[in-house]
Amino acid sequence: MGLTVPPPIGGLLIVAAALDFIAGDPVWRGHPVRLMGRSVSAVESCLRRLGADGRAGGCALVALVGCLWAGGAWALLVALEAGHPIAGTVFHFLCIYAFLALGDLLRHCDEVDSSGGDLEAARRAVAKLVGRDTARMDVAACRRAAVESLAENLVDGFIAPVFWYAVAGLPGLVLFKAVSTMDSMVGHKSDRYRLFGWCAARLDDLLVLVPARLAWPLIGLSALLVPRASGTKAFRIAWSQHRVVPGPNPGWSEGAIAGAIQRRLAGPIWLAGNLVTETWLGDPADPPAGASADYRLARRVTLLAAAMTLGAAAWWLLGTGFGG
Repeated sequence: MGLTVPPPIGGLLIVAAALDFIAGDPVWRGHPVRLMGRSVSAVESCLRRLGADGRAGGCALVALVGCLWAGGAWALLVALEAGHPIAGTVFHFLCIYAFLALGDLLRHCDEVDSSGGDLEAARRAVAKLVGRDTARMDVAACRRAAVESLAENLVDGFIAPVFWYAVAGLPGLVLFKAVSTMDSMVGHKSDRYRLFGWCAARLDDLLVLVPARLAWPLIGLSALLVPRASGTKAFRIAWSQHRVVPGPNPGWSEGAIAGAIQRRLAGPIWLAGNLVTETWLGDPADPPAGASADYRLARRVTLLAAAMTLGAAAWWLLGTGFGG
């Protein structure tokens, strides 16, 4: 039996995204991302016991975990569809819902903004979003970090999974989330993971390459439609300053958001007691972001960009019937 679930596949995506926005991510021990994390830890432990703790071991980790999850999801979908189409549809829907992460991102960022002038509350809230030293951040810096998180995680938590679902169906979505999970767990530059995590980090960069660059026009077009936002600056700042942000991908969405809200982001950032950057992102003539109005404007642009992503993907899936 084929992989096509009774139509409309695009409708499943829309409903799953709506549920994620309304209810957020379900918190339970059996959540697929948690299970992915456990499988990564188990396979890593096994590889290290075998002495495979360098780049080759890291590549084996990516291959084994990726095949386990993408192949397992494909096989289970086929088996459920063979048993009953409705069972396959329910499994398909729950996977999409579990692997989208826009709702919780918005709630965590909203916590930073709603803290008002309470510095300690703002620091506690922003610590859920960033790994930088929050003790050195004032309320304005906390809001800037929330805006940066909105921009970066719009790509990682929404645009990229939707893109890979539209391109490669459920196996593509599951594989992307498996690689993303591995990157978050082993893709560090510490002594333990500098070599072992190399493959996961590079593959995650590769899988986000196109979605990150799609975020640029999506945010730019959204800014053209949102009052007080600047589409022109969104396009210009992302194009000219995307290399300011470390890594090949985050600068596109963060630069676009900085231009869209006509405010500067980043600035002094401390990590583990060290000043890692003092570089600002955005038009030098614009003031630093930090007001609640800045965050709310970024939120509106982000939501519209997410809606455009969802609409384009649903249109594609409804037109092709693909998504299994």
